[in-house]
Amino acid sequence: MEHTITFTTRPWEQQDTDVMTESASSYCIIVWNDEVNTFEWVIETLMEVCGHNAEQAEQCAFIIHYNGKYAVKEGDYDTLKPMCVAITDRGIDATIEQNVRR
Repeated sequence: MEHTITFTTRPWEQQDTDVMTESASSYCIIVWNDEVNTFEWVIETLMEVCGHNAEQAEQCAFIIHYNGKYAVKEGDYDTLKPMCVAITDRGIDATIEQNVRR
């Protein structure tokens, strides 16, 4: 949600208005925890497929492990779809979900 300021005829009177905007990044790739893939494999995959640096990929892997899932990448559906396919092709469970922003 963005805030915009609208000025009236008197500049000292301002009105704060909430504006709902639809983001182009309305989807995310969710990677799900499993008992099969190693941390190293998940980290390598996130670096190669999603463009994460080593630290980002490692943090994502730990969050996935301890929370059961994590949104590792946000973007538009057409950009995320081939990434999600590449992740699942490596044997890692992943889905694309629409973001719910409030």
